[in-house]
Amino acid sequence: MSAKMLLASLFEYKTWADENLIRGLLENESLAHDFKYQTATRIFEHAHIVDCLFQAHLQRKNHSYSRTESDEPPDPKVLFESIRNLDRWYVHYLANLDEADLSEAITFSFTDGTTGTMTREEMLGHLIAHGGYHRGEVGQILTQLTGSSPRDTFTGFLHEVEPQRSVGESPGKHRN
Repeated sequence: MSAKMLLASLFEYKTWADENLIRGLLENESLAHDFKYQTATRIFEHAHIVDCLFQAHLQRKNHSYSRTESDEPPDPKVLFESIRNLDRWYVHYLANLDEADLSEAITFSFTDGTTGTMTREEMLGHLIAHGGYHRGEVGQILTQLTGSSPRDTFTGFLHEVEPQRSVGESPGKHRN
């Protein structure tokens, strides 16, 4: 499997996992005034802002962010729609990216003003790792609030979108 194919699959997984987390948060929006719920949405917003920053970097465009969080708690529904739109953008971006483009190094500025250089492949890999880390934090908060959180594993995604991979699996049993 090529790096481009793997990244494309990982961004489809990210889209799936983000949607599961969004559904989990929306199903519990009655807790929206709870500090832990607000913390969860702020963490999710931070991950999204980083996705926005790197979208700009990948396109060699400027952005308006000076920080990776906002001053006020986000409106969850506005945040969730923005996450969905950007997830779709990344899937489309990867579908239209040439394999050679992945190794291109891009110099950019971090929000603190320091300069960084990464290849597109490194940037995209960073977003997968960064997003997964923060979805885990949000999932842990949801578990504290409700007793459970949505599935968020690459294997779970693969087996859901390609059920033939689960041949022989016991009913109701989920692999990690």
